[in-house]
Amino acid sequence: MTVTAHTLEYRTENGLTLQSTLYLSTQAVSGLSGVLVAPEWWGVSEHVKNAAKRLAEQGYAALAMDLYGDARLTDDAAQANEWMTAVLSDTAALPERTRLGFEALAARPEVNPHRIGAIGFCFGGKVVLDMARRGDDLKAVTSFHGLLSAAAPAQEGFIKGELLIEHAGKDVLVSDADVAAFRQEMDAAKVRYHIDVFPEAKHGFTNPQATRNGEKNGVDLAYNEADAEQAWQNMLDLLERNL
Repeated sequence: MTVTAHTLEYRTENGLTLQSTLYLSTQAVSGLSGVLVAPEWWGVSEHVKNAAKRLAEQGYAALAMDLYGDARLTDDAAQANEWMTAVLSDTAALPERTRLGFEALAARPEVNPHRIGAIGFCFGGKVVLDMARRGDDLKAVTSFHGLLSAAAPAQEGFIKGELLIEHAGKDVLVSDADVAAFRQEMDAAKVRYHIDVFPEAKHGFTNPQATRNGEKNGVDLAYNEADAEQAWQNMLDLLERNL
């Protein structure tokens, strides 16, 4: 299936331009289910764009979301951490930026605004889980090696869709205690969720650049092709059930 990429620009109230990329099949008609794709802390990388492109090949309208503005991208962990910390410390920033992304995708004539899901990687996993926790109208949410902690725990009735957690067993950034706390949070809020643990996988296992990024920055990251493909299929199954 041939896929086309379209830049979607939208502005925050304080004038920051977000440059997200929408992927659609060239045969796209109306009524498509939409998927928001939230990036790792590096920014809108080739990995995230490729994920959105693969979703478009499956017949979804997929938006690789710019969360930093001006499509900023780095492979330097210190810079990525600075950008991520800045948006997390401004408690209004991510809710506004993800809402704008949701609205931009939902407004597309090809998209059914009532059938939207979201996936995210690492920092992006936290972003999409927090969207669900806030009560955004997401039918399905997948976190790949994502950060699971919440600023405020999920409340019963807020999370509208089904959640899927694809967790790396050897993730140095997300501990077993974090996973246990997440289970407790979701059980208390009566959320439909499932956690897959890949025992040998490390943080970043879905990103082909993870091993190189880890070596460059002294972080324990690694790509795992077999686990990445299984996690991707698990996500497609979730979308098929819910969208």
